[in-house]
Amino acid sequence: MAAVTLSQVAHAAGVSQATASRVLNGSTRVPGEDVAERVRSTAERLGYVANAQAQALARSSTRLLGLVVQDIADPYFSSIARGVQAASRELQRQVLLASSERDLTLQLESVLALIAHRADAIIMAGSLWDEESVGNLRHALSGYADNGGRVATIGQPIGVGRTVEPANSDGAAELADALVDAGHSRFAIICGPAEMRTSKDRVRGFTASLTRHGFRPEAIVSADFSRDGGFDAAGRLIEETNLPGSGGAPLCVFAASDVMAIGAIAGWRARGIGVPRDVAVAGFDDIPTLRDHTPHLTSVELPLEWMGRQAARLALSGSESGAANDVIGEAAVRLRESTSLAVNSGRHGRRE
Repeated sequence: MAAVTLSQVAHAAGVSQATASRVLNGSTRVPGEDVAERVRSTAERLGYVANAQAQALARSSTRLLGLVVQDIADPYFSSIARGVQAASRELQRQVLLASSERDLTLQLESVLALIAHRADAIIMAGSLWDEESVGNLRHALSGYADNGGRVATIGQPIGVGRTVEPANSDGAAELADALVDAGHSRFAIICGPAEMRTSKDRVRGFTASLTRHGFRPEAIVSADFSRDGGFDAAGRLIEETNLPGSGGAPLCVFAASDVMAIGAIAGWRARGIGVPRDVAVAGFDDIPTLRDHTPHLTSVELPLEWMGRQAARLALSGSESGAANDVIGEAAVRLRESTSLAVNSGRHGRRE
C-alpha cells in the first residue's frame, strides 16, 4: 500500500497543503489550535508519517545529534554513550551513533556522513592519534561549525567546539601515590600505542609520580589498547621482568585501561600466574563491568556517564569556545583486591 501523502491529509482535513505542512513539519508559523488539532487528528487517522527532511527544513533543525566513538563494545565508550543519550533525550534530540573500530579512515567517514545528514551537533569521543588524523577531522569539523553545526569532543581538544577532558594524567599520578603508600615498590606499565594521547597522558602522570617517590618502572610494554592487547602484553612482561619472582617485593603492573588490565589478568592466569598472589594489577577508568570480575580490580574512577552528559549539553546548549579543557572530569582512586599486598604472604616492598 502506498504511503499517505501530505496532500491527502490536507484534503481530508479541509486545509491547504501549506497549512498542513506548517502543522506537521514543526514550523513556528502555525494556524489556530482548532485547525492544528484537526490536521493532527486527520494525519493520525490516515497513518501519515511526516517527512523528516521536510521537518528539518521547516524548523531549521534535524533534531539529530551525532556521536562517534572508537569501540562501542568497550564499556568505556558505552558508558559515555549512555550519558550522551540521556542528555539528548532531555534536550529532545535523537542520537545517531557511529563506531569507528579505531580505524582513522572510518572515523573521518563517520563524521562526514553525520555532516551530510545535517546533524545539529557532533560529539567525538576518544583519543585521537597522529597530527594528520587530527588535521583531517579539524578541517571537516571547522567547515561544519562555520555552517552552523556544533561540536564537542570527549578526551582531546582539536581546536573546534567544546571539550570534556578526563583527568588522565592527574588520576594516574594519584594512583601511583596510593600504590606507593600501600607498600608497593616494584612497578611495570602496560600502555597503548605510542601515538595515542590518552595512553601517553596516563603513563606520563604515573611515571612522574613514581619519580617523585624515588621509583621508576622496570618495564613499559606497548600493546593494542584492548583486552587482547593486555593479554599479549602479559606474556611479554614475563620475559622482561622477574615475574612472578621468587621472594622479595612483588611486581605491581599499571595497565593504562581496565580492559587491558582484564586481558593481562587472563594472560597470566593462562600461564598459572595469580593476581594478586604473584603479581599486582591496577587499571584505569573503573568501567561498570568491573564489579563482575575477580579479583576486584584496583582502578581510577572516571565519571563516564557524566562526561557524556556534559558533552551533549555543551554541544547542544553551551556557548561556543575553542578553548581546551572546557570541562575536566574528576578522577578517584579505588584500591581493591588486585593490588593487595596482604595476599602476597604479607610481603611489603621497601623504597630503595
